[in-house]
Amino acid sequence: MEAESIQSLLPLLHSADQWGELLLLLPLLVALEAVLSADNAIALAAISRSLQDRKRQELALNLGLGLALVFRLLLIAAARWVLQLWPLELAAALYLLWLCGRHLLGLWRQSHADGAADLAPADAAGPPGGASLAAVVGTLALTDLAFSLDSVAAAIAVTDRLWLVMAGGVIGVVALRLTAELFIRWLEIYRHLETAGFLAVGLVGLRLLLRLGLPDLLPPEWLLLILVAALFAWGFSVRKPLDVNP
Repeated sequence: MEAESIQSLLPLLHSADQWGELLLLLPLLVALEAVLSADNAIALAAISRSLQDRKRQELALNLGLGLALVFRLLLIAAARWVLQLWPLELAAALYLLWLCGRHLLGLWRQSHADGAADLAPADAAGPPGGASLAAVVGTLALTDLAFSLDSVAAAIAVTDRLWLVMAGGVIGVVALRLTAELFIRWLEIYRHLETAGFLAVGLVGLRLLLRLGLPDLLPPEWLLLILVAALFAWGFSVRKPLDVNP
């Protein structure tokens, strides 16, 4: 009789274990998304700023991150196969390095055009040639997809329950949408924040490239986080001068 009672309780115990795993792992996955997506949020904010108009920026973020969410869920669903494709990882690394290089080239050109020694952030993040809404939306989606390779790989290492990883990804994209809008405001205040964000993007791209070609030289994750934190501290260190209207 006792054995039968234990057997009847097994489904309930198994369900309790699943809920316990959910309560434990979901916050961890969301925290991973937040830590690994801080530089992503700055990059997305800078890209959307190229539209100038605030309403169009918000629309671009909504459409771009909506498309990014679809890409991310597809990436999670096919993670076991897609994450093993080195051409995809190479393309993501080169894309992130290209974003960083284009921004730095824009700063260099602006400094020479203005004849200024101080490199103030330029609006070089958005697509060249006028920054159409469609181009910005596509750039936002591709940028998030490139960053997702690292965050999805980290989440899959934590748990093999795809539905749980997808839940963390959805929450992560929603949080990314909110933080990106916050960073848009901060980019208008802090002089070096945009450059700091793109340098962090370059670090992520370099790390992906090293992991692919020279894994023995790959720096530990904690060192990357320290470097990104140092870049953010520099980014928030100087405010832009306030416009004083007479």
